[in-house]
Amino acid sequence: MLDIREFMTDPALFGDEFGGESFAAWRALLSGFYGLPLDEAETETFLTLTAREEAPTEAHNELWLAVGRRGGKTRAAALVAVYEALQDYTDKLAPGEVATVMLIAGDQKQARAAMRYVRGLFENPMLRKMIVRETETIIELSNRTAIEIGTASFRSVRGYTLAAVIADEIAFWHADGANPDEEIIAALRPALATLNGKLLALSSPHSKRGVLWSMHRRYYSKPGSVLVAQAPSRVMNPSLPARVVADAMNEDPARAKAEYLAEFRNDLEAFIGIETVLAAQRSKPLEVPRQNKTAYWAFADPSGGGADHFTLSIGHADGDTIVVDLVRGKQGDPAQATAEFCALLKSYGVSKVTGDRYAAGWVVQEFARHGVRYEHSEKDRSQLYQDFLAALNSGRVELPPCQTTARQLANLERRTGRSGKDIIDHAPGAHDDHANAVAGVVSLYAGRRVLGKTIVRELLL
Repeated sequence: MLDIREFMTDPALFGDEFGGESFAAWRALLSGFYGLPLDEAETETFLTLTAREEAPTEAHNELWLAVGRRGGKTRAAALVAVYEALQDYTDKLAPGEVATVMLIAGDQKQARAAMRYVRGLFENPMLRKMIVRETETIIELSNRTAIEIGTASFRSVRGYTLAAVIADEIAFWHADGANPDEEIIAALRPALATLNGKLLALSSPHSKRGVLWSMHRRYYSKPGSVLVAQAPSRVMNPSLPARVVADAMNEDPARAKAEYLAEFRNDLEAFIGIETVLAAQRSKPLEVPRQNKTAYWAFADPSGGGADHFTLSIGHADGDTIVVDLVRGKQGDPAQATAEFCALLKSYGVSKVTGDRYAAGWVVQEFARHGVRYEHSEKDRSQLYQDFLAALNSGRVELPPCQTTARQLANLERRTGRSGKDIIDHAPGAHDDHANAVAGVVSLYAGRRVLGKTIVRELLL
């Protein structure tokens, strides 16, 4: 079997794509990852990328890679996925067992992008004949291995015998659980143990939190079986035009340094700790039914469809506590969602809902058509989140045991804008539709004086 360097440079395989100068840095890094002897130029590149003092003498188990956008990460990952899938694992497999190389990304769409690169590599005539079955999510080979798309969920990755795992754009994973990236990696490592499989986790860096940052902090520049590398986009992909990076730096230096220079951002911090959110959750029920002689209010975060949910939250006051009775999200037809939400509002005796200014004219008219008045919030989402955090920290908020809401709240980030004001928003690729609806319903009355169970009537008019 060819080693990884030969696999990248063999003219009959991928020499035309990976054998040129533009992939020289990748060849040096991957050769070092697999413990191959490096020549002088490769050694210099390897030491620069890893900040280590000596070239490797043996293979590594894990590669954690912070590389800027357009640096060739996904193409290189696809190459490694194919290389690992072509190995012979039969002597370690039980009858009927299959060795799986799993491609995991933040969502199925991103994972399919990596799979497209894999399919492109299997167009090579030498490899194409090994495919015995192929679907949108899996390629099964004649040597009892398969390359399969996985989802960023610690539940879904269990039960596999893994030959390798490619964790693509791991800094932007937002899945189930309090610390989804850490939980998923913890679930993957035992599945890799049987075949001594490789773990490649690669991403453009983002904030200084999450498992990529944790592994970088612990292992970057240090010898051992865990290899951590860091490189700007143009180091790994010299063909990327310099003007792309220059334009990005002029537009937003902080973001460009992360996206193209592979620097973890210093201007971002977590807005709310997951422990604080979980401590405010009631154990049950998920939705509190309407109570007699109780005044309710509501906040909506409309969506026109697509990946975002159209969300609604309803709350009431119980003494000094603001109880979030429910939060619901709907995908699909926004007109149908509005009709369902209006019926829900009326079941709680609510005839007015506050929300953001998304598609302002359409939203107002659609709610009015069902007899509910829609008013625009006077505050932007950053102000809503600030009000919410103040109430949460004072112990005045009861949240529903909704995992989606908890996850979205814990994934919020705070940064200081150019005007000097704090901007609170979700991370790239994440969502905050449930979080925004909950923060809005809390913010509506967080600063108001609450008397027993009755809110000052003029606030409800």
